[in-house]
Amino acid sequence: MTRDMSLQEVLQGIVGLITEFMECDSCLVYLIRDNQLVLCASNRPHPQTISKVRLRVSEGLTGWVARERRLLAIPREAYKDSRFKFFGELDEDTYEAFLSAPVIARNRVVGVINVQHKLPHQHTGGEMEVLTTVGEQVGCVLELARMDRDHMAGTDHVELVLSSAPVPPRA
Repeated sequence: MTRDMSLQEVLQGIVGLITEFMECDSCLVYLIRDNQLVLCASNRPHPQTISKVRLRVSEGLTGWVARERRLLAIPREAYKDSRFKFFGELDEDTYEAFLSAPVIARNRVVGVINVQHKLPHQHTGGEMEVLTTVGEQVGCVLELARMDRDHMAGTDHVELVLSSAPVPPRA
């Protein structure tokens, strides 16, 4: 949060951290743009799919997580879930285990993080807690990374903080 990082650097840092901790086969980060979830980062090389794979918030397991603002854990046969959306261009379409959490900034969903395992995997309470916490903590970092550097430099940070804090009632 204190370093000047591009959005892509932030996303790759998140993916790297989660992949290392969870020892998963896939970590995908989707961000919401124009009411669509757009694939923006992956631990696996997906140059042909980054920013091209999109789904509506009403589609798939990822869309369900965004809509419901809830963690979703499926230990096996995630691709058989009635909410699953098959893409075809993602190897992850055939992975067994699926863990997903919303990315939240200022009390609104701005994206979703998906963790997948090729083989069945019973997600631990620790894994679920870490993914939920990461989703809650990185939302603001992603929003800052999306902001134009010139805009950030010209921002009155005191005014920004004061305008976001609740105003106490007058006596």
